[in-house]
Amino acid sequence: MRTRRRLIAASLVSSIGDGIYVPLTMLFVHSLTNLSLTSIGAGLTVAGLCALAFMPVTGVFIDRFGGRRVLIAALALRAAGFAAYPFADSYPAFLAIALVVAVGMWASSPSQHALIGEIAEGAERDRLLAWDRSLRNAGMGCGSLAAAGLLALNGNAGFIGAAVVLATVFAIGAVLVARISAVHGGYRRPEGAREGYRQVLTDRPYLLITAANFLIAFGYTTQAIALPVFLTRDVGLPDALAGAVFAVNTALVAALGVPAARLTRRGRRTRAAALGAVIFALSFAAFAALPHLISGADALVAVLAVAVLYTAGELVHSAPSQSLSVQAAPDHLRGRYLSSYQLSWSVCRTTAPLLLGFLLDAGQWQLWTVLALMVLTGAAVLLYAERVLPADVVRTREATSTVPQEATT
Repeated sequence: MRTRRRLIAASLVSSIGDGIYVPLTMLFVHSLTNLSLTSIGAGLTVAGLCALAFMPVTGVFIDRFGGRRVLIAALALRAAGFAAYPFADSYPAFLAIALVVAVGMWASSPSQHALIGEIAEGAERDRLLAWDRSLRNAGMGCGSLAAAGLLALNGNAGFIGAAVVLATVFAIGAVLVARISAVHGGYRRPEGAREGYRQVLTDRPYLLITAANFLIAFGYTTQAIALPVFLTRDVGLPDALAGAVFAVNTALVAALGVPAARLTRRGRRTRAAALGAVIFALSFAAFAALPHLISGADALVAVLAVAVLYTAGELVHSAPSQSLSVQAAPDHLRGRYLSSYQLSWSVCRTTAPLLLGFLLDAGQWQLWTVLALMVLTGAAVLLYAERVLPADVVRTREATSTVPQEATT
C-alpha cells in the first residue's frame, strides 16, 4: 500500500536524522556556534524543559487538525531549526533554535503514533507500530555511521555538512508525510464523556499504563547514559568496545522488532509488556554481577551475552506497551492521550541524567538495584491495570487499514 510505504519511508528518513544528531549534539552545536560546552548544555536543558510545556498544546493540535498535519509541522520545524544553526551568532539565537528543534522532536512521536492510529486499526495498527519502531532503530544505526563519516571531515566542514543533511532529511520526511492520505475529523465524543484533558486526567487505566511506562523507561535510558560509564569504569572494557553493546542492541532491535511484535500479539499486551520489564530486571541483575564474576578477555563475551538479554527485554516490552498507549486512547482525544503518554518518556529522559549520575557515583550495585526495582514496579502496575482496561485494549483484534481504497493502491 502506498500509504504504508510512505509512512515507513518517512519514519526511516527522520530516524536517520536522529541518528546523526544524537551522537553529535554537543560537538555539533559547539562547532557551529563557538559557545562553551557548559552554556550549550544549560541551553539544551532549558530548551528541552520549555519544549515539554508545548506537549499539551501538541495534543490539542493533533485532535483538531489530525496527526498527519502536526507531524508535517514537527518535521518542518526540525528542518528549519537545523538549517538555521550555522547562523546562530548569539546565545539568544542559539536558545531560540534549540527550542524550535526540541519542540519538533517532542511533537514528532505522539503525532506519528496518532497518524498510525488514524490510518489503521487492531492488528494492522500493531503491525505498523512494529515496523515504525524497527525501522527507527535501523535508521538510528545508519545515522550514527553517517555521523562518524561527517566527523572525519576537516574543520567545521563536517558539522556544516551535518546541518545541511539534517535539514534535508527532515524536509524529505515532511514531504513524504504530506503525501499520505489520512482519515481524521469524523470522531464523535461519547455521551457523558468529559472534554479535553479533563478526560485524560480522570482516565485511571490510562494513567496507570503511563505511570508504568515512566518507571520502565529508565531501563531504556540506561543504555546511552549509564552503561558506557559502568562498562569502562567497573567492568574494565576499553572505551571503543563499550560501544559494541549499543551496536548489538540496535542491530537486534532493527532485525527482530517485527517478528517479536508478531509473537507478543498472541497474548495480552499488559502481560507481554510486564514480561519485558521482568527480563529488563534480570539483565540488570546480570550487569551488577559482572564486575565480581569476570575479567580480562572473557569480559566482552559476558557483556555481549547480557546485552542480548537486555535487548530481549526491550523487544518483548516495547511492542505491546506502545500498542497499549495507542489502543487505549479514544479516537476523539487520541492526540491529548498520546501527548500525555509521551510526557512519561520526555520527563524520564530529562531527569535520567541526574538520577543515573547520582546512582553511578553511589557505587557498583546501587544503579542496578534501583533500576530493577523501578522496572519491576512498572510491571506490577501493568498487571494491575489489566483488571481495569477494556478487553479490546488488552488483547489484539484483527482489523485492516482505515484508509480509503483509492488512497492505498
